[in-house]
Amino acid sequence: MSTADWDGQEPSAHPNGPLPGRAAVVQYELGGAWVVVARGEYDMNSMGPLADALQTAARKHDRVVLDASGVTFADSTFLNLLMRVHPTTSLRVAAPTSQLRRVLEITGADTVLDIRDNVEDAASD
Repeated sequence: MSTADWDGQEPSAHPNGPLPGRAAVVQYELGGAWVVVARGEYDMNSMGPLADALQTAARKHDRVVLDASGVTFADSTFLNLLMRVHPTTSLRVAAPTSQLRRVLEITGADTVLDIRDNVEDAASD
């Protein structure tokens, strides 16, 4: 899915709405931060668009927020991406789902990454 400005609507790659489990990425600017919205399941087979979006955002923006509220599955590939992007920008992970929060806690990544409760808090200075 090509990502540009987001109009507030959920991403849709299908005429009847997003396909269940399919990864989707949307991006927009909020309060001086670049927000990357991740939706769906992320593993080595679906990571490409999100990796491209986060790496490009990190090169162009001082503050990048990953809205993880719609991530339904994330494996070590997802975690590895966050750990690679983290040193290149002020990466903030907003509203991680319980599954993702558990992965972050088990691995100790929650002590390295900046985890925020919501996108608005993550986008602020």
